[in-house]
Amino acid sequence: MTDSHVDVLIIGAGISGIDMAHRISERCPELTYTIAEGRDRLGGTWDLFRYPGVRSDSDVYTLSFPFRPWTGEKSIVEGGDLLAYVEETARETGVDKHIEYGTRIVAADWDSATARWRVTASRGGERFDYVVRFVAFCTGYYDYEDPYDPGFTGDFAGRVVHPQFWPPDLDHVGKRVVVIGSGATAVTVVPAMALDAAHVTMLQRTPTYVLAQPSVDVVGRGLAKVLPAGAAHRITRAKNTVMQWALFQACRRWPDRMRALLRKGAVAQVGSADIVDAHFRPPYDPWQQRLCIAPDGDLFKAIRSGDASVVTGRIDRFVPSGVRLEDGSVLEADIIVTATGLRLRLLGGIAISVDGVPADLSQSHAYHGTLLSGLPNLAVCIGYINLSWTVRADLTARFVARLLRKLLDTGADSVVPSPPADLGPTGPFMDMQSGYLARAADLMPRVTRRYPWAFRQNVLLDSWATNRAKLDEGLVFGRVRAEVDA
Repeated sequence: MTDSHVDVLIIGAGISGIDMAHRISERCPELTYTIAEGRDRLGGTWDLFRYPGVRSDSDVYTLSFPFRPWTGEKSIVEGGDLLAYVEETARETGVDKHIEYGTRIVAADWDSATARWRVTASRGGERFDYVVRFVAFCTGYYDYEDPYDPGFTGDFAGRVVHPQFWPPDLDHVGKRVVVIGSGATAVTVVPAMALDAAHVTMLQRTPTYVLAQPSVDVVGRGLAKVLPAGAAHRITRAKNTVMQWALFQACRRWPDRMRALLRKGAVAQVGSADIVDAHFRPPYDPWQQRLCIAPDGDLFKAIRSGDASVVTGRIDRFVPSGVRLEDGSVLEADIIVTATGLRLRLLGGIAISVDGVPADLSQSHAYHGTLLSGLPNLAVCIGYINLSWTVRADLTARFVARLLRKLLDTGADSVVPSPPADLGPTGPFMDMQSGYLARAADLMPRVTRRYPWAFRQNVLLDSWATNRAKLDEGLVFGRVRAEVDA
């Protein structure tokens, strides 16, 4: 294949990639762009995950695109409905015409002499290069091919499945199921499988805070009846963003009070203080790890009805009849679901280099959570971990579009962050105690508490700082085209 020349290459056709493409075309219509997608369909996470009950883990008003109102009835949405919404958005905005499917990006090397990225890709068994001015990584941060494996051993006689690779032929009707894990995936899978399994046991090593939330936003639906769709969506989105922000801030500032409120809500749902105290009272404060949502309290209802149960303990090994715990007890099962979490993979695991020298992301500093020092003309789109992904993804996309506009208007060829010498103490790009983040903390780019080198996981502070960023502060613009042309 011959080289493919394009102004902007967006890697990944999930929510982030669709949002990025729309914002760039909106502000910089003269730029050409291509979205490289390794799979055969768009949608990212929402096309990949097919496990029972897969749904949004935050309300859809904040998870949906701000430029295309969500008009469905529910605010916690099934994965298939969300995927359809993303597909429709891509078609309506024309973004779908720019997607090249089955295209896996292998490596990207910045050439300082030409101010271009040479991005090596593979499609249909053949390799070729994109030659591009700017690269936007919209690949998320999970390793979708190699999930986290705690290293369980044993000789289970039944079937073991991981939610990331859910087999379409798995029949759990009338079967005994043990779901290992207590994160968002387990909290989703357990009540969904409990509807027709003989019994489902959620086996967790450490409890998680779970909050019951209505699946229908009555305020949002009420506004939709009296206001135009766009206005109703914007108001509901703003309301829910502020509410989620306020919940996170309350958990951080008054952890004891919020722990008591979460316990009270769980007891009311389950109907047993003993069950809640044994299995839904983590040893850490609320939002030190992710807070899980149970739409309409479905997990609690499954436990209350007896269709599901929770066991907190450590696994010794798998045995033919199920899972043996360290205390010697055995949880009998026909199916084991290992909802043990995902592994972090930054920038899609693509080999990044500058003039042939491999880049070390852990030595980079993030500029407004979007650009990385030492890597010219490159943006990374990472959503919030304490709020809907799209809230941050859209903030990033609009910032990138604004930056590209400046490059066009000034005639500059390159831009790269340049952190000051007195940057001060730094921490990982995403700082939370969740296992998948803690395991990869040393691999992440660095941030501080001071803008523009901060990524605060605070939508109000981040939005204020990023939307008003002075693009001459902390950035170095370069121009080499005249020398190349000469």
